[in-house]
Amino acid sequence: MDNTKYIFVTGGVTSSLGKGIIAASLAKLLQARNYRVTIQKLDPYINIDPGTLNPYEHGECYVTEDGAETDLDLGHYERFLNVYTSQANNVTTGRIYQSVIEKERRGEFLGKTVQVIPHITNEIKDRIQLLGKSGQYDIVITEIGGTVGDIESLPYIEAVRQLQWELGDNNAIVIHLTLVPYLAAAGELKTKPTQHSVKALMESGLKADVLVCRTDRELPDDLRQKLALFCNVKKEAVIQSIDVATIYDVPNLMLLEGLDTVVLKKLALSDAVAPDLTKWNNFLQRHKNPKHRVRIGLVGKYVELPDAYKSILEAFIHAGAENEVKVEVLMIHSEYLDETNLQDKLSGLDGVLVAPGFGERGIEGKIKAIQYVREHKIPFLGICLGMQMAVIEFARHVVGFENANTAEVNPNSLYKVIDLMQEQKHVTQKGGTMRLGAWDCELQAGSKIYEVYQQPLISERHRHRYEFNSEYRKPLEESGLRCSGINPKTGLVEVIELPSHPWFVGVQYHPEYKSTVAKPHPLFVAFVKAALEYKLKK
Repeated sequence: MDNTKYIFVTGGVTSSLGKGIIAASLAKLLQARNYRVTIQKLDPYINIDPGTLNPYEHGECYVTEDGAETDLDLGHYERFLNVYTSQANNVTTGRIYQSVIEKERRGEFLGKTVQVIPHITNEIKDRIQLLGKSGQYDIVITEIGGTVGDIESLPYIEAVRQLQWELGDNNAIVIHLTLVPYLAAAGELKTKPTQHSVKALMESGLKADVLVCRTDRELPDDLRQKLALFCNVKKEAVIQSIDVATIYDVPNLMLLEGLDTVVLKKLALSDAVAPDLTKWNNFLQRHKNPKHRVRIGLVGKYVELPDAYKSILEAFIHAGAENEVKVEVLMIHSEYLDETNLQDKLSGLDGVLVAPGFGERGIEGKIKAIQYVREHKIPFLGICLGMQMAVIEFARHVVGFENANTAEVNPNSLYKVIDLMQEQKHVTQKGGTMRLGAWDCELQAGSKIYEVYQQPLISERHRHRYEFNSEYRKPLEESGLRCSGINPKTGLVEVIELPSHPWFVGVQYHPEYKSTVAKPHPLFVAFVKAALEYKLKK
């Protein structure tokens, strides 16, 4: 293709309608037609990135290969497309303003008054086109966070208006995702929220080319016609997005609705190649028709907010389908785990995953959970902090290092088996300064982790400041802990396991970030398989 086409996805009426899933589903359909597609997210908040945000505020912080801390929607993009995203795929208002202010300080705007228009909107337009100008993509889909009418979203909407005008006809379109609620008292679906949302969009200078309507029931033909007339869109461009059992049903739903066909027509692109969703539907078939069921406990401190562990939960779906197993994940709050309820909470499980996290809250509950699964031979996977807690538990109860701890919780502990990484000891700024992104790890032949990956060198994504303290490696290994994965550059321990246990693995990295529909992560696949074997033996 001679020039990149742009699709902008906006939202109206309310947040959490699923712009990211619609964007990812459309991208999947276009990719299945052999178009080169990527998706980016524009976030209106003033934080530079979500790396310093509490999960209660923003859900999971997703990490890319190049070490960008991003919105969790980028996880959906990667899981659907099986294509890596990068720093360029997530832009925040904070990053936009930071860049403009730095340019002003350098003197790039000498003599000019720096304003939202044109300086902020120009910066936004440059960021939007960064991926398009790389020459790697035929189509760039841009999801605009927030809801039309929000004050913080206005510069993005204005930038899209300008860009659409500059690019000309058939090069940029707007998909507006909105809500058509059912009012039980009236006994009917209501279009007014959508009409008002489209009106607000038009007042900002943008016209919806496609209307995607979230609903919990079928939209009748006359209602679609009404929406088309009142919202100034073609009837075939009124797309129903009905509630479904799983987000992985949405691409097929959008295919039936003709979303990809409408979009290609408006972009003056060929729809001659039919989308090939064979592999996708094979995954769905296995996911929806499991032969077995396992119960895995996820032990963490944000369990009342499942979005905090979004990538882990999705990785279990991928691994479950690969094993033809339904994975039932039970969320267990580590802050409330103690000797009085351990047996009740953990004894009926087929596997336990101790989740990542930061801070002191819930730490002792995680350690107790790990001791229980170690002693009762229940399959265990520890991720990041979960791996660190496994090291502490082993040091305390097997090696005999009483009160062993992490320096994050007790910097005065006599046995800091987990300590601040050397390069972190002089870091004072919290934003974007952890060990982030992809790092290599060498696996020991004959180990459980080598059996999982079937190769000696792997690359996985990281997000942490604390790591296994190598001063304690010898006494821990002499007591039966195996350090089976080592960073070849730093010598730091990345993987631990217990050869005396049927399946006990802790990893410093985050395998969940790289699990996709097309490539379920091998570590999750192996863990789910181990849980199934444990269940069948019971």
